[in-house]
Amino acid sequence: MLFPSSWLQGASRGEAIACELRLRIISGTLRPGEILSENRIAADFDSSRSPVREALRTLSNEGLIRLERMGVVVLGLKIKDVEELYDVRFLIESFVQQRLAGSVPAQLITQLRNILDKMELAGRHQDAVEFAYQDLTFHETIIEAAEHSRISHLWRSIRYVVMTVMLLTTRRVFVQGDPKVSAVIHKHRLLIEALESGDKTSIQAGVRTYFQDSGKTLHESFDS
Repeated sequence: MLFPSSWLQGASRGEAIACELRLRIISGTLRPGEILSENRIAADFDSSRSPVREALRTLSNEGLIRLERMGVVVLGLKIKDVEELYDVRFLIESFVQQRLAGSVPAQLITQLRNILDKMELAGRHQDAVEFAYQDLTFHETIIEAAEHSRISHLWRSIRYVVMTVMLLTTRRVFVQGDPKVSAVIHKHRLLIEALESGDKTSIQAGVRTYFQDSGKTLHESFDS
């Protein structure tokens, strides 16, 4: 499997199959228009058909495939789709950081600094998988700190697609060398500093700058 096994701890068989298929679809290994069958997928994963159906329902809900009587049609993820996904991320993170402004828990800042330390360690060891996981954890920690159930629900609806895109873009970043990796770490550090200031204007500017830069990386990784 191409999807990191370390990211699948506690996942059901159906969730694991969905993660692998999602990665193949978003990376372009499975191309738009390609037709798959439950039997073929079950054989590929040495699985019964029940987990496969669970996985396909998930991917259909994410808009990555279309279920038809003739089989499963791959829809893929176009750059426009990825941009819209990151628009949603921007709205979520802008909202939660504004919500936290003025009363940012000291514990949150400590957590974020610890995560950043792990990102730096992963960068030194050229471990793109761990780096991407800690990057996801960084943003998820901020979202959870806002304690907003509806925002959390919205985040969970896009989490696995974001996770997969983040893995692919991180691999791209690592190919570009240490200066690019360091730049990613630096922009996370700026987010922490803005949050710690408690100033809404600084926080908003920090989030906007972060996602503008992320947009450039997205185009480098997905535009074709």
